[in-house]
Amino acid sequence: MTVPPTRFSDRPAELPDLGSLRLLTDVARLGSIGAAGRRAGISQQAASERLRTLEALTGLPLLARAARGSTLTEAGRLLVEWSAPLLDHADDLVAAVRTLREDRSRELHVQASMTIAEHLLPRWLVRLRQERGIAATFRAANTAGVLDAVRAGEADLGFIEGPGDVSGLATRVIGHDELVLVAAPDDAWARRRTPLTPSEIGGRALTSREPGSGTRSVWERALRAAGVAPSAPDSEATTTAAVLATVAAGAPPAFVSARVATRDVEVGLLVRVAVAGLDLRRAFTAVWVGSSRPPAGAVRDLLGIVQETTT
Repeated sequence: MTVPPTRFSDRPAELPDLGSLRLLTDVARLGSIGAAGRRAGISQQAASERLRTLEALTGLPLLARAARGSTLTEAGRLLVEWSAPLLDHADDLVAAVRTLREDRSRELHVQASMTIAEHLLPRWLVRLRQERGIAATFRAANTAGVLDAVRAGEADLGFIEGPGDVSGLATRVIGHDELVLVAAPDDAWARRRTPLTPSEIGGRALTSREPGSGTRSVWERALRAAGVAPSAPDSEATTTAAVLATVAAGAPPAFVSARVATRDVEVGLLVRVAVAGLDLRRAFTAVWVGSSRPPAGAVRDLLGIVQETTT
C-alpha cells in the first residue's frame, strides 16, 4: 500500500515553548508586555520579540498592541486558556525536580498576618506534620510584610487578612472574619447603650496596630467609606496580643478580630462596644507566586488542610 506524501498544511503545528506561553499568559493577567517581561526577568523589547516569534510560529495574531497596553485577540485568549493545564503540569514537574535536587521535600516556609499566625496557623501546621510528615517554619508579620516576603521568595506561602496589593501573586480566599471594637470596662464607651456612629469613632484617637497591618487597613477603610477620616492612633502595637493588653490596661478602645477578642470579653477584661454604619468584614487570603493552581507538594498539602478546616 502506498502512503501518500504529507502536505505541509497537514503537519501539526510546532508546539510553542513554555516560556512564551507563560509570557502570553502574564500579558493577559498583567495587562502589558512590559509588566509581563518584568515578571519573566527580561526587557520589554525582548518580551515583545518573543511574542512576535510566538505569533509567527502559530500563524495567528495573538495580541492587539496599543500605547496604553496590550490586549489579547480572540485567538490569544483561546491559546492562553488551552495552555493553562500544560503550564500547571509544567509547574508541578519543575517543583518535583527541584525537590529531588535540593532535598527539601519535608520543608515549608510560611508567613502569616498576626491574627492568622496567632490563632489559626499553628493547628494547621500541626496537622501538616502529623498527617503528611512535613515540617514547616513560620513567621508572623503584618500584611505588607507577608506580601513582600512571598514576592522575594522568602516564603513559599503567605496568609493575609484584609486588603493588600496582591498584584502579580496567585490568591485564594480561605475564610472570613469580622472586626469588633473593644474597650476597657471603665471606659466611657463600654457603658454606651446605643451603637457608636462612624463620626464618633473617627473623632477619637484609638489604640491600633501599626501601618501595614491588615486589621488597621480594614477599620480605616471602613471609616473612609462612611465619609469619616480616622484620627491618628493614640498608640500603636505590632501584635494583636499587645493591642489587647494595652486596651485592658486603660488605653483607648481598639478594633480587633472577633475571634481574638472572645476570651478577654468572656472573662471581663474587655467589653465589646456596639458600632453602626461600618462594614468591618474581611477575607483571609492565601498568596503564592505562580499560576492559580497551587504548587505541588507541601504548599498544596497545607492549603488542602486549610480548606478542610475552614469549610
